[in-house]
Amino acid sequence: MEFKHKKLENGLNIIGEVNKAAQSAAVGFFVRTGARDETDEISGVSHFLEHMLFKGTDKLAAHEVNSGFDDLGAQYNAHTTEENTVYYSATLPERLCEAVTLWCQLMRPALRNSDFNMEKNVILEEIAMYKDMPEFDAQESCRALHFGNHPCGKSVLGSVESITSLTSKQMREYFESRYAPNNITAAIAGNFDFEKICGQIENLCRSWKPRQAERKTEFFAGTAKREHQKRKNLNCQHIWLASPTVAYQDEMVYAATLLAKIIGDSTGSRFFWELVDSAIAETASMHCEAMDGVGVFYSYIRADRQNGPKAMEVVEKIFRSLQKEKISADELQKAKNKVLSAITIKNEIPMGRLLELGINWVYLGQYRPIEDEIQRIKNVTLADIQNLIERFPPADFTQFAVGPQ
Repeated sequence: MEFKHKKLENGLNIIGEVNKAAQSAAVGFFVRTGARDETDEISGVSHFLEHMLFKGTDKLAAHEVNSGFDDLGAQYNAHTTEENTVYYSATLPERLCEAVTLWCQLMRPALRNSDFNMEKNVILEEIAMYKDMPEFDAQESCRALHFGNHPCGKSVLGSVESITSLTSKQMREYFESRYAPNNITAAIAGNFDFEKICGQIENLCRSWKPRQAERKTEFFAGTAKREHQKRKNLNCQHIWLASPTVAYQDEMVYAATLLAKIIGDSTGSRFFWELVDSAIAETASMHCEAMDGVGVFYSYIRADRQNGPKAMEVVEKIFRSLQKEKISADELQKAKNKVLSAITIKNEIPMGRLLELGINWVYLGQYRPIEDEIQRIKNVTLADIQNLIERFPPADFTQFAVGPQ
């Protein structure tokens, strides 16, 4: 593996991890913008804009975009989160240049009014679809409840009201302010010639104008509020919990990842043995979401209407026990094995490696080879885990539940 980096005069970072043994190459554009960068008035615009990029440019129609990727045999997609909008594709090495050209064009979309008005209906349908999914809807409500007025509590999808009232002019203004080259990282991973691809991106993107694209990254410990919503048409209780933890930039993020595995992995965790294996809950999981300046442990429990209260009693008992009954060396090692396997498997292919490469650069401004990531996981100690629990007791959680009673 060989890491390469170049920063253009307009602020666009181009990073690459060259692996001549790879059988494919992947490219992605990581835009440091998401729901937390929106105002209430334009809530959901980042995700909406992600859709609009695939509608084409002044020279490319939507069908030409789709056929362009198809002609390349590319695996391509995009996603929007609270903090990032990422566009990516993987191809055979010999088609990478064409994929790069297509993405560079798409990163300056036409944003036509006709496309905007049509796609607005698609977004509204998506909001309605997720509203019919209690697991997702409860998580959205839990996030908003936990963060209160903090920007990380904003919905990625937005609301029916915000999307309905959003104008194409507002979207164009948001695009101009956030899709600035100094707020974008172009990443490439796999078998490719960095100098060639770098020169190509520079030729296509050097005219992009930099803009100020600031973001507030203050820490927030959460509101610790608890709410329950009744829906008679449901048979299960859907319970989401959110408790604070470290930000992505904190070295303790590796300990946080492992603690989430110990408590709430799908197999072999404390949640699994005490909730799922004992048939108190159908599902019980925890994951760590480390973000820019702030972090959250999310837990999800689904149980039938009779077992909902009992499941929460068990969850609170598990959380309280973390401070009394220390994590064992065996639990920590099993969690490490799971995380190390997942990291290694994901990073075996350029597409998986691309996402790690780009996200690390966006949050840290540095390159971390896979060997470094592995060693950081291995270096986590029991003392690190206990220190994390003391700093951020999982028992101090926000709760949002939806169910039939």
